[in-house]
Amino acid sequence: MAVHLAYLKLRDFRNYGRLEADFAPGFHLLLGDNAQGKTNILEAIYLLATLRSFRGVGGAQLIRHGGKGYFVGARITARTGHEIKIYWSAAERQLSLDGKPVRKLGDYLGTLRAVVFCTEDVQLIKGAGRLRRRFLDLLLSQTHPVYLPLLQRYAAALRSRNALLKQFAPDPAALEGFTRQLIEAGTELMRFRQELLPKIVPLAVESYQRVAGAAETFTLEYQPSVRHDFAVELALNRAREKALRSTLLGPHRDELQLRLDGKSAAHYASEGQKRSIAIALKMTQAEYLSAVHGAPPVLLIDDIMGELDAKRRAGFVPLLNRAREARSQVFMTCTEESWPRELGRALQRWEVKSGTLRQAPVPS
Repeated sequence: MAVHLAYLKLRDFRNYGRLEADFAPGFHLLLGDNAQGKTNILEAIYLLATLRSFRGVGGAQLIRHGGKGYFVGARITARTGHEIKIYWSAAERQLSLDGKPVRKLGDYLGTLRAVVFCTEDVQLIKGAGRLRRRFLDLLLSQTHPVYLPLLQRYAAALRSRNALLKQFAPDPAALEGFTRQLIEAGTELMRFRQELLPKIVPLAVESYQRVAGAAETFTLEYQPSVRHDFAVELALNRAREKALRSTLLGPHRDELQLRLDGKSAAHYASEGQKRSIAIALKMTQAEYLSAVHGAPPVLLIDDIMGELDAKRRAGFVPLLNRAREARSQVFMTCTEESWPRELGRALQRWEVKSGTLRQAPVPS
């Protein structure tokens, strides 16, 4: 059964002082001029799903100007209903699920699953390796409950180990202990990533062909910084680590290599090809989550359809139609001029203006 957002409540979130809205399954079109608050609604939904902003900002930037903190609440409908409450301020952070404080993120993630499509996605191709690692980590966190705690354990060991390496004479026993933790968690992370790739590569190849309709071949390859044995390679790099005062190997240095016809997409792909790859990667994420969980995630599409030519839009529409057929939800932002008419009339239109949201009449 598809999971959907039945009710959303915002207080002092971005440009919304107060908002309450009920959403049915299906297609929701958020219409309005620029800088009215359309993207902020998508950001709130994504926050409910992942506890982070897809714009890469911290909690302080989400608070409405003049507010002390923000509140995001929701009712999620699936086989059973769930109630989510998030409050964030400089002094206090609260996250509750069904009236109880969330102690472990693994107990929370998966309550709502969402995939966002936005113009910033092109940074997956152009940007730093950490963005591509985050793409893999988010996909694995949404499909394996043990993955996020493992990632947190690795990050904690890495921080502690790096802090020791920065000291003039680090305690050998402490360094050995954190090295052991790093190897144990890191080896598992790499195994998860290695096993994921064969499952998503065919989806990515097919998605790219559907969006780009092109003759070139798109491939992706996981390149771990550890080639053979993590412990052995760390030991061999001990002198370099001491000189540079940092951990030089491990999952935090892995790369997801994206290629078109065997060449680096970051260096050789055109801007249009990069955009097609970005959409294909997000389509892959949505398709994989649908396959693993038996229901599509909520799709959040931020003003990208107006930027696509007819061919790329045609490749994108089947994903939207499948979500609609499964009675999932799609939230799409656009201006009146740019909304894709090929989606038909079976959608719910909302007008967004100066931090207000109201249901719009269906045009005759």
